[in-house]
Amino acid sequence: MKKAFFIVTALLFTLTLTGFVAAAERVKVKQISGEVAAVDAAAKSMTVKGKKAEVVIVIDEKTTVKTDKEKKSLADLKVGEKVTVRYAEIEGKNVGRTIEIKTAKAEQKGAAPARAAAPAKPAPKQVKPGY
Repeated sequence: MKKAFFIVTALLFTLTLTGFVAAAERVKVKQISGEVAAVDAAAKSMTVKGKKAEVVIVIDEKTTVKTDKEKKSLADLKVGEKVTVRYAEIEGKNVGRTIEIKTAKAEQKGAAPARAAAPAKPAPKQVKPGY
């Protein structure tokens, strides 16, 4: 009887811990696009000024910084650059996951291409009714 009680208790304890771990792993990833307002290499953080707010992003060893497909580092970020940052709120801090530095090419891709004016069509020929 004691053995069965111990097994049931251990099973319930394991299921409870699994539930807590699963709840802790569910992290909502957010995204902000805007300009780099500040970079603090010593504190491993940056501030991004978006349309609605400024967000302080903490950089850790899992954070990737890139331009197009080229890897960069926090030292490559400069104030005024346009970036898109995906981050997760972990223990009250916004921890960066990916930081994509926008280049002039990337910004132009998103913009609608300018249309060239169509050449003027010649006036249609007037056909005289005739034989």
